[in-house]
Amino acid sequence: MSYRLDSMHKTKLVTFSFLIILVAPHLFAAEENLKNRGICVREANLYLSPDLNSQRLDTVGRGREVAILETVNNWLHVIASVTRERDVTGWMLDKGIVRQSTPNGDQIVFGEAVDSESEATRRRGRKGADQDAQRLYARMAEYFPQSPYAGEALFRAADIRWQLEREDAFSRPSAKERDPNMRHQIEEDFMKEVMKKYPHTKWADLAAYNLIDNKICGDWQGEPKCPEKETEIYLKYAEEHPQSPKTPEALYNAAWRQAALVSLYKNNNDTKKAGEAQSKATQLAQRITQQFPQSDYGPRALRLLYMLQQNIPAFGPSND
Repeated sequence: MSYRLDSMHKTKLVTFSFLIILVAPHLFAAEENLKNRGICVREANLYLSPDLNSQRLDTVGRGREVAILETVNNWLHVIASVTRERDVTGWMLDKGIVRQSTPNGDQIVFGEAVDSESEATRRRGRKGADQDAQRLYARMAEYFPQSPYAGEALFRAADIRWQLEREDAFSRPSAKERDPNMRHQIEEDFMKEVMKKYPHTKWADLAAYNLIDNKICGDWQGEPKCPEKETEIYLKYAEEHPQSPKTPEALYNAAWRQAALVSLYKNNNDTKKAGEAQSKATQLAQRITQQFPQSDYGPRALRLLYMLQQNIPAFGPSND
């Protein structure tokens, strides 16, 4: 059967075909992108050609990603993410590149991340090991979202980033500002991503606790407003996250602030509020000893109770 297309149908067909030509490569690229990517779990050299004697272009660090263009024998032609801002095309040995298809790939990347994190804590550990660990954890969670390690990996990646930025934020002069809004705020998006992707888990609880750093005061400047507000923040956390590993710490922080308020209220000659704060601090400390006796905060709460009973100031100098 033969037929002729009118001009309108010809136009529609040409337009549709043109769209397919434009879209199809992107769809194909998106599908292949998952198959042809890898995570570098060692420091690898990048060469101009598939030959160890050829010019070395750069080094690909741990946790860096490579897009695999082709494979020739035991060599990979890749676009490698050398730095956050710079990609380099070259050749590298097909060694130490974990793909989604790699057996136990999630555990291999996670293990390398843990090893790098441990290296970062050593006195003379490998330079940049903390950043290596952060990248490895993040890539592991991205490549293996169904892994039982994915939630922990995403939190650890966010936590390393958080701790590094926290150290910077709290080393600035603005860290002493009483109002937390007056100092540098730590980026919260990565912690919130953990909470969104893994709600009602240990990792979401830990992420929520880190966010408190942006809410606490710097220098109290002898005023009770800050410890009053911070007590509420820590108690709210304990109420909303009763199973969190950080709940004993949150309760202790609340108890300690109430103990500190005893001194601050006394300095303001407000004996009524001082008595109320002492009572609240005692109740919170007793709660910790009853609910979390095996945690580090059980003995610390007992110590705080002893100080309260002995009228030893928890904050500020002793007058005797």
